[in-house]
Amino acid sequence: MGFKDKLQKYYADNYMKKYGDRITQAYGTVLSVKVEEKKYLWIFNVLKATIILKPDGSKNVVRSVYKAKRWFKKPDFIAVNQGNVILLQALKGKKGADNSDVLEIKNIRNVTTRRDLFKIDAPMPKRQVQYKRK
Repeated sequence: MGFKDKLQKYYADNYMKKYGDRITQAYGTVLSVKVEEKKYLWIFNVLKATIILKPDGSKNVVRSVYKAKRWFKKPDFIAVNQGNVILLQALKGKKGADNSDVLEIKNIRNVTTRRDLFKIDAPMPKRQVQYKRK
């Protein structure tokens, strides 16, 4: 195991120790997307995307937020439209906090357009088709 692998394993272990009980995924259809971009003094760029998702096989909805801040350049974000099927990889809110039901997005995998916010080596999930019983 090289130095790079040891360092990567160290960061992964510490991340799991800190956030392990809060990591979650949500797979479903996008109901609403709202993307806000702001610039402060032509230097600091802030991107906030709010996505409301209806998970497959569930009646409830999931509200999630992606926040990115960057100096000098605009933060990157993929095209997510209403009706797209996506897989959110996120953290649940802290218990007792005012936004404990809102997911904090870490990555988005758009199954419809086959794009990722951050590239992952894992294969893209297949779109699940549900048939209605008569």
